[in-house]
Amino acid sequence: MTAIDVTAWSALLLGLTALFAGIGALRKPGAWRTMIEEVERSPALQFVCGMLELVIGAVIYLANPWIPADLLSCALKGMGGLMIIEALAILGFVDIYTQFWLRSLTHMHRGWAMSTVALGLVMAVAGASRFH
Repeated sequence: MTAIDVTAWSALLLGLTALFAGIGALRKPGAWRTMIEEVERSPALQFVCGMLELVIGAVIYLANPWIPADLLSCALKGMGGLMIIEALAILGFVDIYTQFWLRSLTHMHRGWAMSTVALGLVMAVAGASRFH
């Protein structure tokens, strides 16, 4: 039986998600702003988004061990923890939190999208490079 490298798969899948979300945002400027506005208006979407991010963040956090020699695993554990915090912010303070993103996306849409593409590419390559 072979062990699955959870860190490699986590990085690859999160990286591909970020990469293609960023590409989508570059192709359709304003899409992220529209999504955030929709979440802000809908208590059901607020709950679903918060719970989904909480579950994904918790899985990433719990699946990746803290091994100081393994920088990718530590980075993913940190990302999982940040996702948990963001999910709780969405669930409890969505009105304040969405306003931050709406103001930020007004002036920095392309910058956020390019940063997301870059982070996604780095994570996908880092994850894929661990496969033998």
